Amino acid sequence: MNIFVTGATGFIGSHLVPILIKRGHRVTCLVRDPARAGAGLQGAALAKGDVTDRESLRAAMHGAEAVFHLAAWYTVGVIDQQKMRAINVEGTRNTLEVAVELGAQKIIYTSTVGVFGNTRGKIVDETYRVDIAELSSEYERTKWQAHYEVAVPMQRQGAPIVIVQPGIVVGPGDTSPVTSFYDFYFRRMPLMFGGRSGGSWAHVDDIAEGHALAMERGKIGESYIVAGPALTYREAMLKWQALTGIPAPRVWLPGWLAAALAQLMAVAERFGVRSVFSSEGLRSLADSTWFVSAEKAKRELGWQPRPVEQAFQETLEYEKRRRKD
Repeated sequence: MNIFVTGATGFIGSHLVPILIKRGHRVTCLVRDPARAGAGLQGAALAKGDVTDRESLRAAMHGAEAVFHLAAWYTVGVIDQQKMRAINVEGTRNTLEVAVELGAQKIIYTSTVGVFGNTRGKIVDETYRVDIAELSSEYERTKWQAHYEVAVPMQRQGAPIVIVQPGIVVGPGDTSPVTSFYDFYFRRMPLMFGGRSGGSWAHVDDIAEGHALAMERGKIGESYIVAGPALTYREAMLKWQALTGIPAPRVWLPGWLAAALAQLMAVAERFGVRSVFSSEGLRSLADSTWFVSAEKAKRELGWQPRPVEQAFQETLEYEKRRRKD
């Protein structure tokens, strides 16, 4: 099958492309600079383009039978909101509409469990929904718009779209905001925010496999969460302590303090002040949870992630080596 992939140089995408090639598919990856695409895309054809440039998509995607749209800008404390909207919302609209226009048989769109916002300790599934006003970061808001204002309406109009919603992605080589937690942990910070905040964690290879299964077995018009067990950051770091012997933070500051500091930081940011903790980052540590269930993906796709301890072990070994180099 001829498959077209956006976001192939990203964390999930760079793990998905080898899976697709190993399955015998012919893969074309959209990249902004083919000369810098990296060795991870060996065996794939590279097409120069950008999701914000509809015409570049049309030329690169021609002949694709299946399309994976993973490209997004994921950061916390974003300054350039217009750029994030152009990539996450309009880039999604461009990619999905061109894929439909060119007759793709199946389109896999990578959303996020972040569109659910703070689940307040509840484990939710694909049917859960909140209003955009309840979301605490620009990333969540733009992904909510791409999910509910672009992808879902197109599904209802008959577009062959399957939505995949990853939780917290772990594994060697991650460059997302999640890596800040490894930084705090390996610095042996004695205190930390987020004792009651957290999410559902899974290995990047398993999440990439979930995408491939969504193409092969996913039902058009459906969404599938691919995420592991729900753990607070405190629970996760205690598992890290058991695996490495490095102590987890002993004091976990209350969520209300993170919320109060977030408000102060938001005021400071209006005057150009920047800190290690952005207002968005602090809000995510104010007893906020992104707890989800992947039972639907397990039942309908046959998705089976590895134990989270195994995912953590591999990631921590990598992070430890990286700090010695």
